[in-house]
Formats: sequence, C-alpha cells, structure tokens
Amino acid sequence: MHRSLYFITHPDVVIDPTVLVDEWPLSPRGIDRMRCLAEALWLPRVAVLACSTERKARDGAGVLAARLELEPMVRADLAENDRSATGYLPEDEFQTTVDRFFAEPDTAVRGWAPARQEQSRIVAALESVIAESADSGDIAIVAHGAVGALSLAHYLRRPISREFGQPGRTGGHYYRLALDGRTIVHGWRPIDP
Repeated sequence: MHRSLYFITHPDVVIDPTVLVDEWPLSPRGIDRMRCLAEALWLPRVAVLACSTERKARDGAGVLAARLELEPMVRADLAENDRSATGYLPEDEFQTTVDRFFAEPDTAVRGWAPARQEQSRIVAALESVIAESADSGDIAIVAHGAVGALSLAHYLRRPISREFGQPGRTGGHYYRLALDGRTIVHGWRPIDP
C-alpha cells in the first residue's frame, strides 16, 4: 500500500492583538471548515495524526481526532516560523515582513528565524513523524502556512519562495506527499471544496 502524508494548514483564527499569537483559537468558521475536512474520503486511511503546540493547530487536530478516534501527537517542532521578535503585526506590515522572510531566506528579517533555518526544522520534524510511524497508514499533520510553504518547496526540490504559499489569507489548505520517493501528489487544495 502506498502511504501518504497530508500537510494541513489550520483555517480561520480569532485574531486578538492582546493574546499571544500561539494561543489564538480557531474561529467558528475555522471549526466548520475543519469539520468539512473530517468528511474527506481519504481521512479514514489516516493512522497517525500530529499537530503543533499552537492552539489553532491543536483545535484543528482536535476536530480530526474526534472523527478518527485518535490522540494527536502534539509537537513543538511542527510550530509556525518563529516570529516572536515582533509578535502581532498589523496585516499590511505582516505581509511585507512575510514577503521579505521568503525573499531573504538566510536573513533574520526583523528578528524572525531565517526561512532556511525554519525549513530545515520543519522538514526534520516531518521526517521524524514519518520515521516514528513507519508501520502505520497515512499521516495527517495540522500545522501552519509559512512552514507548509517551506516544506512544500523542499519536497518539490525548488528554492524557497513565497510562490509555494497556500492561496488566500485565511488558511485551511492541504497538500499530499507520497512517502515512497517523497514526491508531491498534489499541491494546495482547500479543506472545504
């Protein structure tokens, strides 16, 4: 049987500048969108579910965990790129900083961890989950957009670029990686088609 890894980005969150970004929950719309994904035809093949420690990823994994009757592995190494140096940024300023993060992958833009360093971390985390579940079925990872873009570029064997980011601004997409040969089966698709 050919095994796959599904890298899922959390959908819509409750943005609150007074709350640490790591603790933002999914919004009601985000929860509804994850419930759509929980009905995906491929989901029953998932035997391993993992997520980052951030609340929005845990919330998303919780929806899938209830459907699969699995306990998600919560892992710090699946976190979003480290942007704690700035914390919350208004949308326009955030997007400008993200552009620079991808365009200057070896630079700590505004104190954020460099993109190349974060790419190495997220790929090592994914490979660790794969190795730890070698005798299982498919794997689903609920994590974040920027590290999703970095890992997608890696598995496509392409340079770091924002072009590998998920569409739109509200999250809630996934890509599929075939574990045999580590090839991308398909790029970003919405969790609620």
